[in-house]
Amino acid sequence: MSKTAYDFSFKSIDGKPLPLSEFKGKALLVVNVASQCGLTPQYSGLEALWKQKGKDGLVILGVPANDFGAQEPGTENEIKTFCETRFNVDFPMAAKEHVIGPDAHPLYKWVASELGEAAAPKWNFHKYLFNKDGSIAGTFGSRTEPNDAAMNAEIDAALKK
Repeated sequence: MSKTAYDFSFKSIDGKPLPLSEFKGKALLVVNVASQCGLTPQYSGLEALWKQKGKDGLVILGVPANDFGAQEPGTENEIKTFCETRFNVDFPMAAKEHVIGPDAHPLYKWVASELGEAAAPKWNFHKYLFNKDGSIAGTFGSRTEPNDAAMNAEIDAALKK
């Protein structure tokens, strides 16, 4: 049986298990995030997207990573406080993970094995979209803003499948 995103699990930013199977039947946007990046303001757009499409079945998962430019050096508690106070982030957040290299989280390794290394994140705020069945719907580079029309069209399509 082939894998889906729902076969993977993270630890939440609060240290609790966060199996992606919890989100089965919903479209899932997984974003590697960082607090000290020029793209950090995307948190506002991600929160707006979550507020807009969450009721339709979109889940956004932020995955803090310190893999690019050491731009996420904080602890989970520091990251959570930053996100909540600066951007009012309410969408689910994972504990800090690696998203590239030999220590990358298994979900990131799986996507790279399915789509090729070109699909691996090249910087912070890379986005993976998964259909409601957990299959890969698309990948979006770091500079793709959360309000990008093409990405939102793919999200809408994933929500309808």
